[in-house]
Amino acid sequence: SFSITLHKLDNVTVMIKPRPVFLSRCQIRVKNLFRTELKIKSGESVTFAFTCSTPEKYFIMEIQNNIDCVSGPCPFGDVHLYPPGLPRLDSTFVWDVKASPKAGLELKFSTPWLRQIEPGETCPDSVSYDISSSIDLAIVNIGTFCRNGSVSRIKLLGGVIMSLQLPWNSPLTTSGFSIANRASIKRLCIIESILSGESSITLMSPNYPLGFPEDELMTWQFVIPSNMRASVFFHNYSLSNCERKEERVEYYIPGSISNPEVFKLSDSQPANIAGSFNLSLQGCDQDAQNPGILRLLFQVIVQHPQLDENVTHLVDLRKEWNMTVTIHFDGWPSHTPLMSEPICLICKDPRTCDRVLTLVSGAAYKISFLCKDLSRLRITAEKGLSCVDLRQCQRKVYSLSVPKVVTQLPVRLHKFIWKVLAADLINIEITSPSLKLQQHVLEQKCNTSYSYGIISATSETELNVGVFCPGGSIEKIQMRNNVTISLRTFGKGFLNESNHQDLKMSFVPHIKDECIFIVSPDPKDKVYLQTPNWPYGLPPYVSISWHVIVPSKQVARLGFSKDRMGIACETGRAYVNVKEETSGAEETVRREDELLPEPRNMYHNFWVNVSNCKPVDKTQLTLQFWVTFANKQIDLGVILAVVSGAGVLLAIGLTVCCVKKKKKKNQNPMVGVYNDNVNTQVPGKRNLFTKGRKNNESHVYAVIDDAVVYGHLLKESNGSVNPEVDVYRPFDGPVGSLPPSPPPFSFRKDTKRPSNTEEPLPLTDTDHDTYTFAHQTSGQLKDNGDATEKNNGDTSVSLLENKEQDGLVE
Repeated sequence: SFSITLHKLDNVTVMIKPRPVFLSRCQIRVKNLFRTELKIKSGESVTFAFTCSTPEKYFIMEIQNNIDCVSGPCPFGDVHLYPPGLPRLDSTFVWDVKASPKAGLELKFSTPWLRQIEPGETCPDSVSYDISSSIDLAIVNIGTFCRNGSVSRIKLLGGVIMSLQLPWNSPLTTSGFSIANRASIKRLCIIESILSGESSITLMSPNYPLGFPEDELMTWQFVIPSNMRASVFFHNYSLSNCERKEERVEYYIPGSISNPEVFKLSDSQPANIAGSFNLSLQGCDQDAQNPGILRLLFQVIVQHPQLDENVTHLVDLRKEWNMTVTIHFDGWPSHTPLMSEPICLICKDPRTCDRVLTLVSGAAYKISFLCKDLSRLRITAEKGLSCVDLRQCQRKVYSLSVPKVVTQLPVRLHKFIWKVLAADLINIEITSPSLKLQQHVLEQKCNTSYSYGIISATSETELNVGVFCPGGSIEKIQMRNNVTISLRTFGKGFLNESNHQDLKMSFVPHIKDECIFIVSPDPKDKVYLQTPNWPYGLPPYVSISWHVIVPSKQVARLGFSKDRMGIACETGRAYVNVKEETSGAEETVRREDELLPEPRNMYHNFWVNVSNCKPVDKTQLTLQFWVTFANKQIDLGVILAVVSGAGVLLAIGLTVCCVKKKKKKNQNPMVGVYNDNVNTQVPGKRNLFTKGRKNNESHVYAVIDDAVVYGHLLKESNGSVNPEVDVYRPFDGPVGSLPPSPPPFSFRKDTKRPSNTEEPLPLTDTDHDTYTFAHQTSGQLKDNGDATEKNNGDTSVSLLENKEQDGLVE
């Protein structure tokens, strides 16, 4: 049983109440009566017992102490847990101290002092203090505190309501604070915090997260050794709607020539403060119709001064354009470090420091670090490139390398991002001429100190092209949309490899595929390539191409990593096309419902194209293929065939020589002469030369025996036609697209002969010199002069003329 005796002058009330979820398994027995709750007032003495052995499961206790410091003397000094002999239940001790509004009360806490917590947060040992200020009928919640902190004293204007919550098994036997009388503090409260070593403290304005009282003033006092450095960070705040005055914070820093230093809540707060300082929060006269809320949650971090505190680093971004450099803690922005974690600060000047600092191109900065371990810091930089008019930017080549102004800082680069924007019908090309790129796949992982993540995107869709690293086989990537290239580093090796970056970017004309890869593998390597957006599949209706270069003395082996595409199409069809880049090569085409090609040898450069349909739900097109190389092998049968063929040709040659020797005895010697001083015009035009064809054979190559070789090409022709002239037409399509189809068999234009055959046509830039071959019939061999007289010297008919006639007949 328990016996509690309360003196009448103590002004104490003890109440034992059931827990909110009460179970009637346990009751309170007073004499012969059973109760569910018990109230003991001042001047009463009660003996009671519980009907169960674990009453802490069913009951809680509240002890109310009312202290009047207005009409009588205050019991200053240590506050005790009174009365003694209480049962071990979850208990709340409340001290309601009434005091004059013109007087000040001081709550002084014994070590280990207190730590303020946010609303809803609980203390590790379940021991908590709730402190409120009471002026007349207005009650302001100063805050909730746990033990083990840095808050040593709280001074309040007027009365105070102090509550201490203790769990039933708490070993505490004292309240842990004392009350003292102080003169008026002329503000709502003063909270003192002693920070002796490296530490961090989080504090909140009264009534947080509700509003700070209108037109009130309060102060936080921070007692810090002079050899330490303090920095202030506002993590959460809001402003009320002021009619008069302005909400602000004021700093009083010993030794400062501008005390008090006034800041807005939206300003970057002072950092690197040497020693103690005060911080005050001042409210304003609020709008009665729409007052708003003034509240503040902030953090004070105390550190040892750094060895290189006065060392500055120049970051000169004056020559850069459209670029930002952000220095931040590791894990930013997704991870927010705990307030108890050691902090690293980046300072633009001795008093302007923050955990995250962003520098913008066009200016130079001198920064310093307030950080013991710089390995906890990272750099993320971003640069923008754009093209609106292809004529202005097509010939420019942009280097995608990290500027030295970034790599020279003593902070590890985490990521450098290039955002490339292009107008419609302007595409983007990435090249790596010397290092080349390797696609990161499961069978061929990147193990370099950095990699590139490439994303091609529009406002509606996004295509993850893949992750690439240097040292592969991809020379070039062309993409149709805007591109984001993210260089990401791994470990410290990037500093050594950063000097060898060779990634380039340029703007090119429109391409038809979403993406084109130009691949030039090392013959010793096995290359794996896979479709973008791996493993989530290509977007609908997207086409991707690879152009693989095969060395002249090598044969490539192409194979796919699975038998089928593995999708079903809802709309359209999906295709895989493979074609060698040589005349007459057949194109291998497979649909989504067919087996993919078996591994095959490719003897020339070849293309692989993958085109997607709109797949049905839960099926995605992901495709991977590989390429290996081997030396070309010459078959023994081929060698024998070549030797046999050479023997046959040799025999034919000897026969021809014998026939020629016999003929030479019966004909004049034939001499091939080319006279480059003669104006050679289109044959068939009369009176072109001053000398007749009878006397002038400067246009004739008399070196071909037509009877032996070209007799089957000659046809009788009394007239002459314009010869066919082959004109080279350059390919003007986009670079990197699929090889152009061969031109039509004939793209020549018919040319009519002029009506006046007496006057030669003038030469123009488009005229082409045509040379003719002299052909002699068997009759001419017998009579070398008679036949030529019949045509007045115009006995030469060009092969081109004859071929044109053949074409017209056909």
